[in-house]
Amino acid sequence: MLQTTAQILAVLLLAATCVASPAPIPTAAPAAFEVEQAFQEREIEKRAATCTFSGSLGYSSASKSKASCSTIILDALTVPAGKTLDMTDLPDNTVVIFQGETSFAYSEWEGPLFAVSGTNIKVAGEASGGSILNGNGASYWDGGGGSSGVTKPKFFQAHDLTDSLIETLTILNPPVQVFSINGASNLELAYITIDASAGDSLGKNTDGFDIGSSDTVTIEYATVYNQDDCVAINSGTNIIFKNGYCSGGHGLSVGSVGGRTDNTVDGVSFLTSTVTKSVNGIRIKAIEGDTGTINNVEYDDITLSSISKYGILIEQNYDGGDLDGGTASSGIPITDLTVKNIVGTGAVSSSGYDVVITCGSSACSGWTWSSVAVTGGKKYGSCTNVPSVAACS
Repeated sequence: MLQTTAQILAVLLLAATCVASPAPIPTAAPAAFEVEQAFQEREIEKRAATCTFSGSLGYSSASKSKASCSTIILDALTVPAGKTLDMTDLPDNTVVIFQGETSFAYSEWEGPLFAVSGTNIKVAGEASGGSILNGNGASYWDGGGGSSGVTKPKFFQAHDLTDSLIETLTILNPPVQVFSINGASNLELAYITIDASAGDSLGKNTDGFDIGSSDTVTIEYATVYNQDDCVAINSGTNIIFKNGYCSGGHGLSVGSVGGRTDNTVDGVSFLTSTVTKSVNGIRIKAIEGDTGTINNVEYDDITLSSISKYGILIEQNYDGGDLDGGTASSGIPITDLTVKNIVGTGAVSSSGYDVVITCGSSACSGWTWSSVAVTGGKKYGSCTNVPSVAACS
């Protein structure tokens, strides 16, 4: 059928209208930061829960569920023999709270008993101070420490922690070394008590805090009763130990430095602390024949009492035992050392030595030495290359 002129015009007008209509505007893809923000919000919602784990069955559940809890409460856990209470690789901003007494069953293994890592992590005890981590040390102590006798587990592995805090904990009866701090950045430890006093006859190598390859670590208000270094800084930068109390061990130590992948110590301060009933008060150990750096170390306002062997010991001939390495070497210079305001009148046993300094040739320089009063012991007759400002007596 032939179309009328009016019908043809109507069809043409409709076609023109359709061609002229603009194409629909596609919905813009969300910006990258909006996608990330939405993802993070969902993750926070998923981790909003506070999770509580307790008793003998809580150990495995805590390790398996750690990624889904923003706050993890460990309530009187019993950790089975030969197992690590594993809080490593925690999501950012996780809080771990110990309540009551956490005990670790006996097993001859290397440990660690507890391990934690992550960013913006907080590990804490109850505000009342009743949180105890009991390492069952009396079952291990045999006088051999980490070098002989039964294999003993290290306690608290604090590796790869960034912008984090550990506070208000009591570590009781550690088998051997307690805190291993490595690869940490901006870490604070506060109000930590380490009590290995029951091991005074057979405990050995119960170091309080061993620090390596870390930057910006502060330890404050620590109380340590042990049988080895209260603090030992093997490598690291910007380390502070202040307002501490150390009893029964080997004092405030830098080193031993040397023989590791990282042999640099730079920027260390020991401030306003007490060392008592210990083998050494202040000690710096550089391994004979190795290379490295010990720079900008400060001891200020340290009170010594009841020191059995060395009030102050600075040696560049360390070889596994104090002053047993022969001639001091120069491969690990000790520079910009500050020793001042050391209170230790009558502090050293009559069979011990007040101050011992054995430096290699031109290996100790830029020292500040003032208001040092360490007496009671003997004068060491074999000091070498002592900087003019210091006194080896």
